[in-house]
Amino acid sequence: MPLWTAENPDTVIHADNLAVLPDLPDGAFTVVYLDPPFNTGRTQRRQTTTAVRVADAEASARSVTAITGFAGQSYERIKGDLLGYDDVFDDYWAFLEPRLAEAWRLLAPDGTLYLHLDYREAHYAKVLLDALFGRACFINELIWAYDYGGKSKRRWPTKHDTILMYVKDPARYFFDSEAVDREPYMAPGLVTPEKVARGKLPTDVWWHTIVSPTGREKTGYPTQKPAGLIRRMLQASSRPGDWVLDFFAGSGTTGAVAAQLGRRFLLIDENPEAIRVMRDRLGVEGVDFRDATSSRS
Repeated sequence: MPLWTAENPDTVIHADNLAVLPDLPDGAFTVVYLDPPFNTGRTQRRQTTTAVRVADAEASARSVTAITGFAGQSYERIKGDLLGYDDVFDDYWAFLEPRLAEAWRLLAPDGTLYLHLDYREAHYAKVLLDALFGRACFINELIWAYDYGGKSKRRWPTKHDTILMYVKDPARYFFDSEAVDREPYMAPGLVTPEKVARGKLPTDVWWHTIVSPTGREKTGYPTQKPAGLIRRMLQASSRPGDWVLDFFAGSGTTGAVAAQLGRRFLLIDENPEAIRVMRDRLGVEGVDFRDATSSRS
């Protein structure tokens, strides 16, 4: 019996994501949102991949693009150059790379990956994702800007994260900007009253506060991201009824927002505390909670 199919209810799986991702069906998800652990210098269990799997003749034809990187250099060449440049990144990428290869496989032909990183890793990941997905599959570098916390006096305070947006097929991906909640104009006096009332479409710089430490949205999970960020991604890149995958699910924000918007969700996390928070947040009625920790290799 498969671990999950598109006929399942909304699902949360307690497991090491790399142990269960290969059991999921190809092309099942319209959006994959990933907020992996930032590089903390921990040694990760090493995994290796040499190519992205392709399922049919059309995908095979596209695979030439999918593994061609900057200036025509091959994926293995780019990966080797970067791993030789930075030993700390070597460990982190060995952890993240096979999971991103699975994300590519699991995306639907019209699907989108949103990869949420901080400034220390985003530039490395961008180059390697160009090689893994193909440069033509890069759509946006989104900047989430916020203003909270300590302010350094020895450099410009770092108050942003980076979200890289890649698609499975640049000719087929789904994107509906009109479905996205609009935001106020920063200079309303420069536009008509009609435009002020309607608001403007967001750009690739998203000003959005962090989750308030005292607000109703706060779950207590340390890496929780604001629902407003995920809402914008799912509004633009999915339709009601589409499946959304988050396999670093944390506090379950992706699932909570997907449910509000009428999307379906599959969440995976190996942290027992994350599963507890998601049970409290998402409830158990209509959501299938599964323990697949015995599937770890």
